Amino acid sequence: MGTGRTLNKAPRTRPIKSQGEKRRRVKAQRARLVKFGMDPAVVAKMIPEKVRVLVQKPARVKKSLAKAAEKAAAKTDAPAE
Repeated sequence: MGTGRTLNKAPRTRPIKSQGEKRRRVKAQRARLVKFGMDPAVVAKMIPEKVRVLVQKPARVKKSLAKAAEKAAAKTDAPAE
C-alpha cells in the first residue's frame, strides 16, 4: 500500500495554520478552563502553553480546584488567634 501522490502536494495536505485560528483556539481553551471553575483573572494571565496543558487533563484541574477550595474553607474556619 503506497502513499500515493497526495502527500507530495504540499499545500493540499498540510494547510498552514493562521494566527487568527491560533487565537481562536486559545480563546476557546481559556473559556473551557473558566467553565471548569478556574478564576478568569488567573486564566487570563496564563501563557498559552500552560493553558493547553491544563485543558488536556480536565480531571486533574477539577481535582486541584477542589483541593484549593477545601484548603481555603479550612483556613476561614480556623479560629483567629
